[in-house]
Amino acid sequence: MRRSGSGGGEGRGGHGDGPRPRPRAVAPGRPTTPLRRRLGLEHSELRRPVDRVQRLLGFALLLIFLGTAPPLAMWAGATSYAAGSRAEDAERQSRRQVTATVTTTGGTSASGDRFVHETVQATWPGPDGKPLAGTLPSWRGVEVGDRRTIWVDRAGEPTVEPRPHSRTVTDAVYAGTAAVLGGALPIAVAYGLVRRRCDRRRDALWDADWARLDAAGHGPRS
Repeated sequence: MRRSGSGGGEGRGGHGDGPRPRPRAVAPGRPTTPLRRRLGLEHSELRRPVDRVQRLLGFALLLIFLGTAPPLAMWAGATSYAAGSRAEDAERQSRRQVTATVTTTGGTSASGDRFVHETVQATWPGPDGKPLAGTLPSWRGVEVGDRRTIWVDRAGEPTVEPRPHSRTVTDAVYAGTAAVLGGALPIAVAYGLVRRRCDRRRDALWDADWARLDAAGHGPRS
């Protein structure tokens, strides 16, 4: 008497009635935590009202920061940029470039108690066209008769070059960043005070719960 299904098993894979291979176990994936649970919005018996109050106040402070930080940063950046642009225009109008001619080399000038800088004596045209003489910082390989372009103010005195536009942009960025950090500081301090107050409330609730357990005889036995 032939066994039922033996021929069909041999026809499919030649294994007959032998044991079938067990399915490979698949490792369970990491459960995804709902966003509501992460934000503390999901209902839980373990979460006290003080926890919800703390989260609500934290969200409120965050919304205040998000609502005030962008306009504050824009105002600070725009104010700094406008002031820098005015300084650029004023310095460009009050300073000009002239060509200085070296007349003497080998001079020195002290800067503080440690540093000594080499200098040269030079002449350059003044505002009225008359030559002016003064001391300039030296440079490598300088010789008498060398020429160099310098910046002078309205009185003809040597000065630094006018304020570059890149400095104005950088100062505006710094001002906006400082405004954001300045606005975040009181928000962080306020949340810290809220957290401290809620922690005290939680500690008091835990003490009250332990006291009730002790009174009901469920506390640890000595």
